[in-house]
Amino acid sequence: MKKLIALLLAFAFIFALAACGGETESKDSGNPGGTTAPTNESPGSQAPAGNAHVLKVWAAQEDQALTRQLFDKFAAANPQYNVTIELGVVGEPDAFSRFSEDPAAAADVFFFPNDQLRDFNRSGGLYEVTRNKADIVARNGVGSVGAATLDGKLWGYPMTADNGYFLYYDKSVLSDEDVLTLDRILEVSGAAGKRVLMNFDDNGWYVASFFLGAGGTLSIGPDGKQICDFNNAAGLAAAKAMQAFTAHPAYINGNDDVLKGGIGGSISAGVSGTRNAEDIMSILGDNYGATKLPTFTMDGRQVQMGSFGGYKLVGINAMITDPEKLVIAMDFADFLTNEESQIERFNLRAMGPSNTNAAANPAVHANIALAALAEQAAFATSQNDVLGNYWGPAGAFGTAMVNQDSTNLQTLLDNMVAQIQS
Repeated sequence: MKKLIALLLAFAFIFALAACGGETESKDSGNPGGTTAPTNESPGSQAPAGNAHVLKVWAAQEDQALTRQLFDKFAAANPQYNVTIELGVVGEPDAFSRFSEDPAAAADVFFFPNDQLRDFNRSGGLYEVTRNKADIVARNGVGSVGAATLDGKLWGYPMTADNGYFLYYDKSVLSDEDVLTLDRILEVSGAAGKRVLMNFDDNGWYVASFFLGAGGTLSIGPDGKQICDFNNAAGLAAAKAMQAFTAHPAYINGNDDVLKGGIGGSISAGVSGTRNAEDIMSILGDNYGATKLPTFTMDGRQVQMGSFGGYKLVGINAMITDPEKLVIAMDFADFLTNEESQIERFNLRAMGPSNTNAAANPAVHANIALAALAEQAAFATSQNDVLGNYWGPAGAFGTAMVNQDSTNLQTLLDNMVAQIQS
């Protein structure tokens, strides 16, 4: 009888343990419409309370305070997670190179531009976004979701839709009508003794504007290599227009510091992104203007200048092996990119939201730089199909244009494309 009782008690204990191991009720991490969909390795619907975790997060120097502030809000909204943060200073442009040094020691959560998505994906560095995916897709713009998607799978959390460029101009020199065409901008600026800035020197980011405007394309071949057609007939016509621009007496090359140092003085207009909006607005005051890029003359006709349109994303390190920590990392990335966080990011850093509700906010609509970026977006090309080997050769071509290299233009184009596709 004693043995029978002991056996029954043992079975009862095992049954109780099995019952405790089932699914638990989960919380949506403070995000409206949150779901409890498991991740692709099904770590469970929620990290159990009481398990201490340290979440390593990378953010740019200027984003350190905001990231910590948002983490504190996340932790307060999710008391079931016993988690602290370890912040490292790594900006978006350096995310993949730093990650590649030692993926296992890299951040659990990090910010990166969408042009690094393929590199991260090929390295196996990103964990697929499946938790709360439907809500993430629904609340963000189509472009930003597409920028975070490869092969039908979502690999990043859209955070901003402002990684592009447009034209800043001084309204005391140039009218709203003047800035419609590059020819008129140069004519008026030259007559006023002013200069027009666009940074081509070792800068494939801006060099692409003429080629993309002319219909040039960048794509990925079946072998995974970059395909570029910038050396065709349209590309040659675009290169001639760029060469004419850099040879004009009113043209000046320079980086953001040169633009901010000269705008309102020797510089009447310049191409850059939202990162300089506050500085330029404070310099120009009532003369502050911003709009889409102008048209340029190509083969005797006006062609709208193109651009790259980029997005900033939040990624999860695929090297996370603890399923509880993985859930926390995904919920924090979700929180970092929800509507409230994107509005806060706009208020503090003037960064353009990818969240559709946040983008519709009156304050965002009233932002002159973001309005100019939105206008240029209709002529922008996603960087999803731009590989890392594009930038060096394209930048070298830009340097040749700035230096008025006497080499035959077609030869320069053929060399650039050969290197990009190598």
